[in-house]
Amino acid sequence: MLSGMYFKQFYLGCLAHASYLIGDGGEAAVVDPRRDVDEYVDEAGARGLTIRWVLETHLHADFVSGHRELAARTGATIVMGEKARAAFPHRSVRDGDEIRIGSLVLRILETPGHTPESISILVLDPEPRLVLTGDTLFIGDVGRPDLAAGATGVTVEGMAGQLYDSLHGKLLTLPDDVAVYPAHGAGSLCGRNISNETSSTIGVQRRTNYALFPMPKEDFVRLMTADLPEVPAYFPRDVELNRAGAAPLGARLPAALPAAEVMRLAEAGATILDVRPAAAFGAGHPAGAVHVGLSGQFASWAGALLAPEKPVVLVTEDDAGAAEAATRLARVGLENVAGYLDGGVAAWDRAGLPVARLEQIDVAELKARRDDDPGMVVLDVRRPGEYATGHVPGAVSVPLDRLARELDTLPPQGRVAIICASGYRSSVAGSLLLQRRGAEPINVVGGTNAWVAAGYPVE
Repeated sequence: MLSGMYFKQFYLGCLAHASYLIGDGGEAAVVDPRRDVDEYVDEAGARGLTIRWVLETHLHADFVSGHRELAARTGATIVMGEKARAAFPHRSVRDGDEIRIGSLVLRILETPGHTPESISILVLDPEPRLVLTGDTLFIGDVGRPDLAAGATGVTVEGMAGQLYDSLHGKLLTLPDDVAVYPAHGAGSLCGRNISNETSSTIGVQRRTNYALFPMPKEDFVRLMTADLPEVPAYFPRDVELNRAGAAPLGARLPAALPAAEVMRLAEAGATILDVRPAAAFGAGHPAGAVHVGLSGQFASWAGALLAPEKPVVLVTEDDAGAAEAATRLARVGLENVAGYLDGGVAAWDRAGLPVARLEQIDVAELKARRDDDPGMVVLDVRRPGEYATGHVPGAVSVPLDRLARELDTLPPQGRVAIICASGYRSSVAGSLLLQRRGAEPINVVGGTNAWVAAGYPVE
């Protein structure tokens, strides 16, 4: 809270996504809203605020925005950078344009580089107090320059050059005490090394953010374009959904389906998606199911791994889990949920349908098995940067987002111990390997974090 301003960050861990409500004088603006917008409406109502504006810092690639529904429900005007080419009624803004909320001024800064239409929003009260940087400046990192390159006719290097100019010509000219609030935190694929912190100041970032250290522009461009992670397949689809404006979310409780119907749908090509914890999935699940647990970055991984054209049938612990999973899938544009398995895995088993299991071991058991069999394959499915910081000696690196395409590089059958940071991604990977005939994957519970904590050797 600054002077009379009301300010709140809404952080969604599933997508590492931050959105904001800014209010003053009975009026409010929402910045970068997620797909399900009830929380903004409820919060504004509780604070006696009327939402007048919905601002998007850019066309988001990693989630579907609720800007159109929020505007329809509140009568607010949607605001976007003029280069967005949005296909719905909105106000296009350019550098220096201002929007007033009570006594506050929201000044638009054009900050292209992550995308051509990217803007940052400087809040003046009346002096500069905070800046909402979208995906241009993160805490500890900056936005990737490759997500919109190509489709815009600009090279990755060209986008990186624009990013350098935006950072040094706009954001780093602000006073050191201006607070920085980005659209994402650690885990988002819109950056590479984003901090766990969700806010900072210009001064702290100037001193600590590797991408802001003094360097020639050409060195920055090389740094930003080297070793970029793969772009998830759903990113371009979500950009176009956001450009067109997604339909209202509506009810999210899928239909309860008997086991025989789930089996029929699976045989017709539907994906069975088990969203229970890794231990429950390991103990028994419908054969052929993909596992992505609700407890982690569920939406991001589901978006990256599931084909949007295929119906999805959920395996959950209860009705609430089915509704939550459906909402979180819709946040990344996956709305083809056919239903959920009525009665869970117990009903599937009672129907005499095939049940599969994924063996779970801890790091002590992994070390003992490696000592007995040094040739045992250990598959590390973390990102390359994580793998490089330290891994189980001899572990093979195949990041989870590339695993489905690189299964043929692994041994055709036999035991493969799969490890990540904690056991979440390795369980997802295990479910993919189980679909290969003869494969016997093992999930390492606790992951590399537990391996290091136990004092075992690290390569």
